[in-house]
Amino acid sequence: MEKINSSEVEQIIEWLSNVSVDGKGVTRLLYSSQWLKAQNLLKEKFEQLGMEVEFDAVGNLFATIRGTEEPAKIIATGSHIDTVVEGGRLDGQLGILGGYLAIKNLIENKGKPKKSLQIISMAEEEGSRFPYAFWGSKNIFGLAQREEVENITDAQGIHFVDAMRDAGFDFLESSPKHNKLEAFIELHIEQGNFLEKEGKSVGVVNSIVGQKRYDVILKGEANHAGTTLMEYRKDAVEATARIIVNGIDKAKTFGNPLVLTFGRIDPIPNTVNVVPGEVAFSIDCRHTDQEILNKFTQELESDMKSVASDMNMEIEINLWMDEAPVPMNESIIGIIEEACEENELDYKIMHSGAGHDAQIFAPHVPTGMIFVPSIKGISHNPAEHTDTPDIIQGIEALKNSLEKLAY
Repeated sequence: MEKINSSEVEQIIEWLSNVSVDGKGVTRLLYSSQWLKAQNLLKEKFEQLGMEVEFDAVGNLFATIRGTEEPAKIIATGSHIDTVVEGGRLDGQLGILGGYLAIKNLIENKGKPKKSLQIISMAEEEGSRFPYAFWGSKNIFGLAQREEVENITDAQGIHFVDAMRDAGFDFLESSPKHNKLEAFIELHIEQGNFLEKEGKSVGVVNSIVGQKRYDVILKGEANHAGTTLMEYRKDAVEATARIIVNGIDKAKTFGNPLVLTFGRIDPIPNTVNVVPGEVAFSIDCRHTDQEILNKFTQELESDMKSVASDMNMEIEINLWMDEAPVPMNESIIGIIEEACEENELDYKIMHSGAGHDAQIFAPHVPTGMIFVPSIKGISHNPAEHTDTPDIIQGIEALKNSLEKLAY
């Protein structure tokens, strides 16, 4: 079968990347004019391929080639159309464009499939405009709740509901109609450097990590930086530093794939000549094994309380995200791996350290993921890049997997 064409890959990525706010990289936020333009341009392109195209109530876009023998059985692919602010040219949209090129190639070379093939351009995944993530995929499975977004606003004070309705969309008023799928495969950039370090072009994802995120507040005592001797201080920054060093040392002892990040640290009063009396900081911890993730974070919480107690301080620990690891479907993993081997694609079995729409699909639909390398692991950045030959291998892996499932 004819291979995916490199110039077509580069042209279509350039085409959609130009639908963006002026400035660095690609900025296409949920329900913005750029987001709406991109969805409508995709709708036109899918229709030109002969696909049946439909929006759902919230703005997810579904494009379908009906199967000749079992049209009710749908094999889907796709990803999210929204971006972060000043993001790259691949995150999200590669899964949509790669799905289009894969299905286009299959139709041109093999005709219509026996089972239906579908591309889903999901409304939102990033949570970049409003404080809510996976709005697109959660609505596909009826998981999003109206009350979760009715009162939220963006940085300009625009209400979620107003932005949605101004774009021509609204809440789902009945059960979702596009969630009866036989399989779903998402193509995505890795957003890490594992594949690049391993010298591989394709990652066959076997699981998506679980995540626990905390907000922690340590309360000591603010005091004069010059007159308060070291032994009399209740320095919240010192306590934070001890927690960070102890936590990172423990994480390294637990070993891969556990990762621990202290990403935000806000000392109060945050001035040069006052012993900090309070520190608020964040923690992000991830692992593919729920039992190990629970064990580590329980020890971490205990260690933080011990540091606070030893230094005579108060501590507040708020666990505000607790997402379980999500395994990909073993059968779909096997199909992707078989497709890679048969077509001599350079692949590696691996896990995903980032969250993706596939984790929302996986509990409801047999799901798989395919990664392509991210140069230097850079993503959510205008410098995000994957070499075209690697992109082609990823699309070929997707195409060959879709062929096995639908033809």
